[in-house]
Amino acid sequence: MAHNQELLQKLGACAAACEMCADACLGEDDIKKMVRCIRLDRDCAKICYTTASFVASHSEHTERLIKECEELCRMCAEECEQHEMDHCRECAKACRECEEACKSFSGVGV
Repeated sequence: MAHNQELLQKLGACAAACEMCADACLGEDDIKKMVRCIRLDRDCAKICYTTASFVASHSEHTERLIKECEELCRMCAEECEQHEMDHCRECAKACRECEEACKSFSGVGV
């Protein structure tokens, strides 16, 4: 149960960081160079919210969602790491932590 709590916390933190990053990216001067970042932020937040719901309900489909969540967190982190804004750096950190939590959870099983 503690393992689920840690994952749920990382999923929530990642979703929030992605939402804040996407919002901050919308205010950047050169928004065109931020389009991929915004899209990945939005996708990552959505998969984190959804995965958290499946983890909390002990769904038999959790493992598949966690794999997809891990992948999207990795992609979002890689994109955010290319930008120098604080919001992107904070998002990348949250995504990396969530990615690791998903890997760790997958190693234990549902």
